[in-house]
Parts: sequence; structure tokens; C-alpha cells
Amino acid sequence: MRQLEQRLKDLGLYTGAIDGIFGGGVQSATKNLQASRGLPINGIVDEATWQLLFPDQTSIENQMLARPIASRCLALTGSFETSRGAPECFSALNGNFDGQGISFGALQWNLGQATLQPMLSAMLDQHAEVMQSVFHDNLGGLQTMLDASVENQLNWAASIQDPHTFAVYEPWKGLFSALGRTPEFQAIQLAHATNYQRTALALCAEYKVVTERALALMFDIAVQNGSIENKTRMLILGDFAKLPSHSDPLVSEVARLQIISIRRAEAAKAAFVDDIRCRKLTIANGQGTVHGISYDLEQQFGIRLTPFDSSQT
Repeated sequence: MRQLEQRLKDLGLYTGAIDGIFGGGVQSATKNLQASRGLPINGIVDEATWQLLFPDQTSIENQMLARPIASRCLALTGSFETSRGAPECFSALNGNFDGQGISFGALQWNLGQATLQPMLSAMLDQHAEVMQSVFHDNLGGLQTMLDASVENQLNWAASIQDPHTFAVYEPWKGLFSALGRTPEFQAIQLAHATNYQRTALALCAEYKVVTERALALMFDIAVQNGSIENKTRMLILGDFAKLPSHSDPLVSEVARLQIISIRRAEAAKAAFVDDIRCRKLTIANGQGTVHGISYDLEQQFGIRLTPFDSSQT
């Protein structure tokens, strides 16, 4: 994402910050580029747009296709959760706005709930040389924090951020961002999302949906909503029974995903229904806009309307 921002800035199309966030400024710059080159003006960095910007590099889509489907689902949900594209979502860092000290990574694991500490400890155990290359003289301070009580860990987090804006100070902001960009820590994030992946697979089997798009939807439900309660399940199955038969199984698949999306959103608290519906239908339909950011699942994440490979989950 930062590479994209810098390239658009070099071309004089973007004047905003290089912060890894695909916001309105980046989308506007992308549309201006597309308009100037006769491409469809959609604000999405698809294959054709990427080739204009980086003719000698593999596209984002092809980079994502090289990852297993479980990683692609994590990247998509991580992008929703952090409003950062892949791979920047893996290094998203937030301060104590929610009382959790710091939150880090695609799914915002945090100190307050003790979900981040095991991941940092795993990095120290499995990839000590990477941690040393990232944190250098600050590694000892990080190790001391991990050995402390949760209360003292939260005190440490408070000491490295602004008490009013919760912006994490340098050098810690940059150090954590660098850690999130390493393949090793991205792999650890994927490993710590295993329970969500299992839930997603079980939901796909229960509702008889089989595509990568379906797996992405169920993974997002597992992360954002936990699961699907029985009352909602019965409504979904009732809607399934009313669907007309169709000779194209993919048409039926999308119809099922749309029903699941709408019914799961309706089961949420009223204040969140519209947001959840928008997010889930973006997955079901393969494209949409969430929090002002345009998504195309196939172009940006390599998530297609084709059967997923269960060996990659």
C-alpha cells in the first residue's frame, strides 16, 4: 500500500500521507490515473491499473494468489478491521482507545485481552534473529514487558503513547510496523487465526457453500460476529428452501451467500445492522464499498467464485 501511495505521489496524483491506508485520497488519485489512460474509472487497483503503475512487477492480485486461501481470507477481514489494504493490515497498530493498551495486526490482537503477548513470545522463540533485526536496542524492553504482569504491560503501553490521542510514539510505532511487514510475523498471525478458520470451514459445510468467496464470508462472520445462532440458522434455511432452482450452481451459491449475509446482519444489534450487511454483502457479491473504501475481492485478494482448496486452510 505504501508503495502504491509513493508511486501515485511520484506521478503527481496524490498529495496525502504515506501511511498505508487506502483512503479517499488514494482512491481519487487512482481514478484520475485511470481516467487519463482510458481505463474503467472505478478507483480499484486492478491488474490493468497495477501494470500502468508498476509494469515490471507482479500485480497485487498475483501476489495474493500465491498465498493459501486462509491467508487471503485473513487479509480481507484484516482490511475491513483496520481500513488498511493487504499487506499493510498485518502491521496495523492502534493505541489505548479501547482500554486494551495497544492493538496490533490484521485482527487487532491486544495486550488487555492477552491475545498479543503469545504472538510476540512465539516470534521470540521461533525467530529470535528477526526480532533482533527489527527491535535492536529496544528488544530488551519488549522482553521485560512480556515477562511483567498484565497490569504492568498496560502501564508500559501507556508509557509509549500520547495519553489524549493514543498515538503510539516513535520508535515503537515504526518498530511494530516493521515487525508486521515480516513474513514470519504474518505467518504467526495466520496461525493464531486457526480457530476462526475452523469455524469458517464448519459453517461452509453446514450451509453447503463451497467457493473461496463463501469461505471468506464465513471467516469474516467468525471474526466479526462469532458464529450464527440457531434462530438465524432456521431463517437462513427457510430462505434457502424458497430459492428457485438454477442450472448454474454459481448463481445459486451467490444467492445463498446473499441470504446468509442479510440474515446474519439482521441478527446484530440495530446500531450495527447496516454496517454488517454492507460488509457481508461486499463479500457475497465479490465487490462493494466498506467504510468508504472500494473492494474487489478477486482483483485485490485473489478471492474468487471457485471452489476453495481445503488443504490450504
